[in-house]
Amino acid sequence: MRVIMPMAGYGKRMRPLTWSRPKPLLYVAGDTVLGHTLRKFSSLDIDELVFITGYLGDRIEAYVRERYPLPTRFYEQTELRGQSHAVYLARESLSGPCMLLFVDTLFDADLTQLRDVDADGVIFTMEVDDPRPFGVVVEEKGRITRYIEKPTDLTYRKTTVGAFWVREGAELASAIEEEMRRDLRRNNEYYLADAFNIMIERGARFVSLPVTMWEDCGQPATLLHTNRYLLEHGHANTKRLQENAITPPVYVHPLASVERSIIGPNVTIARGAVVTDSIVSDSIIDEDAHIRGAIVTGSLVGQRAVVEGAALCVVLGDDSSVLSYSRNGASA
Repeated sequence: MRVIMPMAGYGKRMRPLTWSRPKPLLYVAGDTVLGHTLRKFSSLDIDELVFITGYLGDRIEAYVRERYPLPTRFYEQTELRGQSHAVYLARESLSGPCMLLFVDTLFDADLTQLRDVDADGVIFTMEVDDPRPFGVVVEEKGRITRYIEKPTDLTYRKTTVGAFWVREGAELASAIEEEMRRDLRRNNEYYLADAFNIMIERGARFVSLPVTMWEDCGQPATLLHTNRYLLEHGHANTKRLQENAITPPVYVHPLASVERSIIGPNVTIARGAVVTDSIVSDSIIDEDAHIRGAIVTGSLVGQRAVVEGAALCVVLGDDSSVLSYSRNGASA
Protein backbone atom coordinates (compact mmCIF):
# COMPACT_ATOMS: atom_id res chain seq x y z
CA MET A 1 0.00 0.00 0.00
CA ARG A 2 1.11 3.53 -0.76
CA VAL A 3 0.38 6.42 1.60
CA ILE A 4 -0.24 9.74 -0.19
CA MET A 5 0.00 12.89 1.94
CA PRO A 6 -0.73 16.33 0.45
CA MET A 7 0.78 19.03 2.67
CA ALA A 8 1.61 22.00 0.46
CA GLY A 9 -0.43 24.66 2.28
CA TYR A 10 1.07 27.71 3.97
CA GLY A 11 -0.54 27.00 7.35
CA LYS A 12 -1.65 30.62 7.64
CA ARG A 13 -3.90 29.96 10.65
CA MET A 14 -0.86 28.77 12.64
CA ARG A 15 1.31 31.82 12.07
CA PRO A 16 3.72 33.03 13.33
CA LEU A 17 4.91 29.44 13.96
CA THR A 18 4.48 28.47 10.32
CA TRP A 19 6.62 31.30 8.99
CA SER A 20 9.64 29.14 9.81
CA ARG A 21 8.19 25.59 9.90
CA PRO A 22 5.67 23.70 7.78
CA LYS A 23 2.53 22.89 9.73
CA PRO A 24 3.10 19.09 9.78
CA LEU A 25 6.29 19.67 11.79
CA LEU A 26 4.60 21.53 14.63
CA TYR A 27 5.19 19.85 17.99
CA VAL A 28 2.45 18.32 20.13
CA ALA A 29 2.50 15.76 22.98
CA GLY A 30 6.03 14.49 22.44
CA ASP A 31 6.18 14.39 18.65
CA THR A 32 5.44 16.36 15.51
CA VAL A 33 1.98 16.21 13.98
CA LEU A 34 3.51 14.27 11.08
CA GLY A 35 5.29 11.89 13.46
CA HIS A 36 2.03 11.05 15.24
CA THR A 37 0.43 10.37 11.84
CA LEU A 38 3.16 8.10 10.49
CA ARG A 39 3.22 6.04 13.68
CA LYS A 40 -0.29 4.81 12.85
CA PHE A 41 1.03 2.77 9.93
CA SER A 42 3.32 0.51 11.94
CA SER A 43 0.72 -2.28 11.71
CA LEU A 44 0.49 -2.14 7.90
CA ASP A 45 2.80 -3.14 5.06
CA ILE A 46 3.74 0.19 3.47
CA ASP A 47 5.39 0.08 0.05
CA GLU A 48 5.98 3.81 -0.26
CA LEU A 49 5.36 7.13 1.45
CA VAL A 50 4.42 9.86 -1.02
CA PHE A 51 4.50 13.53 0.01
CA ILE A 52 3.12 16.50 -1.94
CA THR A 53 4.86 19.50 -0.40
CA GLY A 54 5.10 23.22 -1.03
CA TYR A 55 6.29 26.03 1.22
CA LEU A 56 9.29 24.81 3.29
CA GLY A 57 8.94 21.38 1.73
CA ASP A 58 12.68 20.78 2.06
CA ARG A 59 12.20 20.73 5.84
CA ILE A 60 9.66 17.92 5.53
CA GLU A 61 11.89 15.94 3.19
CA ALA A 62 14.87 16.22 5.55
CA TYR A 63 12.72 15.21 8.54
CA VAL A 64 11.29 12.14 6.82
CA ARG A 65 14.56 10.90 5.32
CA GLU A 66 16.29 11.18 8.70
CA ARG A 67 13.65 9.26 10.66
CA TYR A 68 11.82 6.80 8.38
CA PRO A 69 13.71 4.08 6.49
CA LEU A 70 10.82 3.48 4.08
CA PRO A 71 10.83 4.16 0.34
CA THR A 72 9.73 7.77 -0.11
CA ARG A 73 8.87 10.05 -2.97
CA PHE A 74 8.33 13.82 -2.98
CA TYR A 75 6.39 16.06 -5.33
CA GLU A 76 6.10 19.85 -5.19
CA GLN A 77 2.83 21.72 -5.60
CA THR A 78 3.81 25.22 -6.71
CA GLU A 79 0.23 26.35 -7.42
CA LEU A 80 -2.32 25.74 -4.67
CA ARG A 81 -5.17 24.54 -6.86
CA GLY A 82 -6.81 22.19 -4.40
CA GLN A 83 -6.76 18.65 -3.06
CA SER A 84 -7.30 16.79 -6.32
CA HIS A 85 -4.67 18.85 -8.10
CA ALA A 86 -2.17 18.00 -5.36
CA VAL A 87 -2.91 14.27 -5.56
CA TYR A 88 -2.77 14.31 -9.37
CA LEU A 89 0.79 15.66 -9.24
CA ALA A 90 1.69 12.26 -7.76
CA ARG A 91 -0.22 10.31 -10.43
CA GLU A 92 2.78 8.14 -11.32
CA SER A 93 2.61 6.86 -7.72
CA LEU A 94 -1.14 6.20 -7.88
CA SER A 95 -1.26 2.47 -8.50
CA GLY A 96 -2.66 -0.34 -6.41
CA PRO A 97 -4.06 0.29 -2.92
CA CYS A 98 -3.52 3.87 -1.76
CA MET A 99 -4.23 5.66 1.52
CA LEU A 100 -4.72 9.43 1.30
CA LEU A 101 -4.21 11.57 4.38
CA PHE A 102 -4.38 15.26 5.19
CA VAL A 103 -1.92 15.89 7.99
CA ASP A 104 -3.61 18.85 9.70
CA THR A 105 -5.76 16.42 11.68
CA LEU A 106 -5.06 13.32 13.79
CA PHE A 107 -7.37 10.33 14.03
CA ASP A 108 -7.57 6.86 15.55
CA ALA A 109 -9.02 3.93 13.63
CA ASP A 110 -8.40 0.24 13.11
CA LEU A 111 -6.52 0.41 9.82
CA THR A 112 -6.07 -3.36 9.72
CA GLN A 113 -9.71 -3.52 8.53
CA LEU A 114 -8.47 -2.36 5.13
CA ARG A 115 -6.91 -5.77 4.52
CA ASP A 116 -10.34 -7.41 4.23
CA VAL A 117 -12.70 -4.57 3.32
CA ASP A 118 -15.22 -5.38 0.56
CA ALA A 119 -15.14 -2.07 -1.28
CA ASP A 120 -13.34 -0.06 -3.94
CA GLY A 121 -12.93 2.86 -1.58
CA VAL A 122 -13.22 3.80 2.08
CA ILE A 123 -13.93 7.21 3.60
CA PHE A 124 -13.18 7.45 7.32
CA THR A 125 -15.85 9.41 9.20
CA MET A 126 -17.08 10.62 12.56
CA GLU A 127 -20.55 11.91 13.40
CA VAL A 128 -20.51 15.55 14.58
CA ASP A 129 -23.14 18.06 15.63
CA ASP A 130 -22.29 20.62 12.93
CA PRO A 131 -20.68 19.19 9.77
CA ARG A 132 -20.95 22.36 7.67
CA PRO A 133 -17.25 23.35 7.79
CA PHE A 134 -16.23 19.87 6.59
CA GLY A 135 -17.44 17.20 4.17
CA VAL A 136 -20.13 14.57 4.72
CA VAL A 137 -21.14 11.28 3.15
CA VAL A 138 -24.63 10.21 2.09
CA GLU A 139 -25.29 6.49 2.50
CA GLU A 140 -27.91 3.98 1.39
CA LYS A 141 -27.87 0.36 2.58
CA GLY A 142 -24.31 0.65 3.84
CA ARG A 143 -22.94 2.13 0.64
CA ILE A 144 -21.85 5.73 0.04
CA THR A 145 -23.87 7.29 -2.75
CA ARG A 146 -22.52 10.83 -2.53
CA TYR A 147 -19.80 12.91 -0.88
CA ILE A 148 -20.82 16.52 -0.15
CA GLU A 149 -18.07 19.07 0.48
CA LYS A 150 -19.07 21.74 3.05
CA PRO A 151 -22.83 21.05 3.21
CA THR A 152 -25.18 23.97 3.76
CA ASP A 153 -27.43 22.21 6.29
CA LEU A 154 -27.36 19.56 9.03
CA THR A 155 -29.14 16.75 7.17
CA TYR A 156 -26.09 14.48 7.07
CA ARG A 157 -23.67 14.30 9.99
CA LYS A 158 -21.18 11.58 9.03
CA THR A 159 -18.23 13.88 8.59
CA THR A 160 -15.07 13.06 6.68
CA VAL A 161 -11.87 13.30 8.72
CA GLY A 162 -9.30 13.70 5.94
CA ALA A 163 -8.44 10.00 5.60
CA PHE A 164 -9.36 7.92 2.54
CA TRP A 165 -8.45 4.58 0.94
CA VAL A 166 -8.87 3.37 -2.63
CA ARG A 167 -8.25 -0.14 -3.88
CA GLU A 168 -6.79 1.10 -7.17
CA GLY A 169 -5.04 4.45 -7.28
CA ALA A 170 -5.08 4.57 -11.08
CA GLU A 171 -8.88 4.77 -10.99
CA LEU A 172 -8.67 7.80 -8.72
CA ALA A 173 -6.18 9.42 -11.09
CA SER A 174 -8.59 8.81 -13.98
CA ALA A 175 -11.47 10.34 -11.99
CA ILE A 176 -9.37 13.43 -11.22
CA GLU A 177 -8.64 13.81 -14.94
CA GLU A 178 -12.39 13.80 -15.63
CA GLU A 179 -12.97 16.24 -12.76
CA MET A 180 -10.51 18.63 -14.39
CA ARG A 181 -12.03 18.14 -17.85
CA ARG A 182 -15.44 19.04 -16.38
CA ASP A 183 -13.77 21.96 -14.56
CA LEU A 184 -15.49 21.07 -11.28
CA ARG A 185 -13.93 23.79 -9.14
CA ARG A 186 -14.97 25.61 -5.97
CA ASN A 187 -13.18 28.88 -5.22
CA ASN A 188 -10.79 27.96 -8.03
CA GLU A 189 -9.82 24.67 -6.33
CA TYR A 190 -10.39 21.02 -7.20
CA TYR A 191 -11.72 18.91 -4.30
CA LEU A 192 -11.38 15.16 -3.83
CA ALA A 193 -15.12 15.00 -3.12
CA ASP A 194 -15.79 15.49 -6.85
CA ALA A 195 -13.24 12.86 -7.85
CA PHE A 196 -14.76 10.32 -5.47
CA ASN A 197 -18.26 11.16 -6.74
CA ILE A 198 -17.07 10.47 -10.28
CA MET A 199 -15.73 7.09 -9.16
CA ILE A 200 -19.10 6.35 -7.54
CA GLU A 201 -20.90 7.41 -10.75
CA ARG A 202 -18.74 4.90 -12.61
CA GLY A 203 -19.88 2.13 -10.28
CA ALA A 204 -17.19 2.06 -7.60
CA ARG A 205 -18.42 0.78 -4.24
CA PHE A 206 -17.48 3.18 -1.41
CA VAL A 207 -18.17 2.56 2.27
CA SER A 208 -17.46 4.49 5.45
CA LEU A 209 -15.45 3.29 8.44
CA PRO A 210 -15.62 5.04 11.83
CA VAL A 211 -12.77 6.69 13.69
CA THR A 212 -12.64 6.74 17.48
CA MET A 213 -10.76 10.03 17.72
CA TRP A 214 -10.47 13.06 15.45
CA GLU A 215 -8.45 16.07 16.54
CA ASP A 216 -7.60 19.20 14.57
CA CYS A 217 -4.06 20.64 14.50
CA GLY A 218 -4.74 23.56 12.19
CA GLN A 219 -5.31 26.45 14.64
CA PRO A 220 -3.68 27.44 17.95
CA ALA A 221 -6.74 26.64 20.07
CA THR A 222 -7.33 23.29 18.39
CA LEU A 223 -3.65 22.32 18.59
CA LEU A 224 -3.76 22.92 22.34
CA HIS A 225 -6.95 20.84 22.52
CA THR A 226 -5.16 18.04 20.66
CA ASN A 227 -2.25 18.33 23.08
CA ARG A 228 -4.65 17.89 26.00
CA TYR A 229 -6.29 14.86 24.40
CA LEU A 230 -3.03 13.09 23.59
CA LEU A 231 -1.55 13.72 27.04
CA GLU A 232 -4.67 12.28 28.62
CA HIS A 233 -4.47 9.21 26.36
CA GLY A 234 -1.05 7.71 26.80
CA HIS A 235 1.46 10.36 25.72
CA ALA A 236 2.36 11.79 29.15
CA ASN A 237 5.47 11.01 31.23
CA THR A 238 4.66 12.85 34.46
CA LYS A 239 6.90 10.64 36.63
CA ARG A 240 10.03 12.38 35.31
CA LEU A 241 9.26 15.56 37.26
CA GLN A 242 9.15 14.43 40.86
CA GLU A 243 11.32 17.33 42.09
CA ASN A 244 8.84 19.94 40.85
CA ALA A 245 5.21 20.66 41.61
CA ILE A 246 3.32 18.74 38.95
CA THR A 247 -0.32 18.51 37.98
CA PRO A 248 -0.63 15.73 35.39
CA PRO A 249 -0.83 15.04 32.57
CA VAL A 250 2.41 16.47 31.21
CA TYR A 251 5.12 15.39 28.78
CA VAL A 252 8.73 16.53 29.26
CA HIS A 253 11.40 15.38 26.84
CA PRO A 254 14.29 13.58 28.57
CA LEU A 255 16.69 16.27 27.30
CA ALA A 256 14.59 19.19 28.58
CA SER A 257 15.29 20.88 31.92
CA VAL A 258 12.66 21.90 34.49
CA GLU A 259 13.76 23.46 37.79
CA ARG A 260 11.86 25.05 40.68
CA SER A 261 8.68 25.27 38.65
CA ILE A 262 5.00 24.40 38.75
CA ILE A 263 4.05 22.43 35.65
CA GLY A 264 0.65 21.30 34.41
CA PRO A 265 -1.86 20.27 33.68
CA ASN A 266 -1.67 19.67 29.92
CA VAL A 267 1.89 20.81 29.28
CA THR A 268 4.33 19.54 26.63
CA ILE A 269 8.00 20.55 26.92
CA ALA A 270 10.25 19.61 24.00
CA ARG A 271 13.88 18.61 23.65
CA GLY A 272 16.38 21.19 24.87
CA ALA A 273 13.77 23.49 26.43
CA VAL A 274 14.62 25.06 29.80
CA VAL A 275 11.96 26.09 32.32
CA THR A 276 13.09 27.68 35.59
CA ASP A 277 11.24 29.46 38.41
CA SER A 278 8.04 29.48 36.36
CA ILE A 279 4.42 28.36 36.27
CA VAL A 280 3.34 26.68 33.03
CA SER A 281 -0.08 25.21 32.25
CA ASP A 282 -2.03 24.18 29.15
CA SER A 283 0.87 25.02 26.84
CA ILE A 284 3.41 23.62 24.38
CA ILE A 285 6.99 24.74 24.92
CA ASP A 286 9.00 23.87 21.83
CA GLU A 287 12.64 22.85 21.30
CA ASP A 288 15.34 24.97 22.98
CA ALA A 289 12.86 27.54 24.26
CA HIS A 290 13.65 29.23 27.59
CA ILE A 291 11.00 30.14 30.17
CA ARG A 292 12.44 32.06 33.13
CA GLY A 293 10.51 33.60 36.01
CA ALA A 294 7.30 33.59 34.00
CA ILE A 295 3.67 32.52 34.14
CA VAL A 296 2.64 30.90 30.88
CA THR A 297 -0.82 29.48 30.16
CA GLY A 298 -2.76 28.57 27.02
CA SER A 299 0.33 29.27 24.94
CA LEU A 300 2.42 27.96 22.05
CA VAL A 301 6.06 28.96 22.53
CA GLY A 302 8.20 28.38 19.45
CA GLN A 303 11.65 26.93 18.99
CA ARG A 304 14.44 28.92 20.67
CA ALA A 305 11.93 31.51 21.88
CA VAL A 306 12.49 33.24 25.23
CA VAL A 307 9.89 34.25 27.81
CA GLU A 308 11.29 36.04 30.85
CA GLY A 309 9.56 37.77 33.74
CA ALA A 310 6.16 37.88 32.06
CA ALA A 311 2.65 36.55 32.60
CA LEU A 312 1.04 35.74 29.30
CA CYS A 313 -1.16 33.70 27.01
CA VAL A 314 0.52 33.87 23.60
CA VAL A 315 1.46 32.24 20.32
CA LEU A 316 5.16 33.06 20.10
CA GLY A 317 7.05 32.27 16.91
CA ASP A 318 10.46 30.66 16.61
CA ASP A 319 13.44 32.78 17.76
CA SER A 320 11.16 35.40 19.35
CA SER A 321 11.33 36.93 22.83
CA VAL A 322 8.97 38.36 25.44
CA LEU A 323 10.91 40.07 28.23
CA SER A 324 9.60 42.11 31.15
CA TYR A 325 11.90 44.80 32.54
CA SER A 326 11.74 47.21 35.46
CA ARG A 327 12.33 50.94 34.95
CA ASN A 328 16.04 50.73 35.85
CA GLY A 329 16.60 48.23 33.04
CA ALA A 330 16.85 45.13 35.22
CA SER A 331 14.72 42.13 34.48
CA ALA A 332 11.47 42.36 36.42
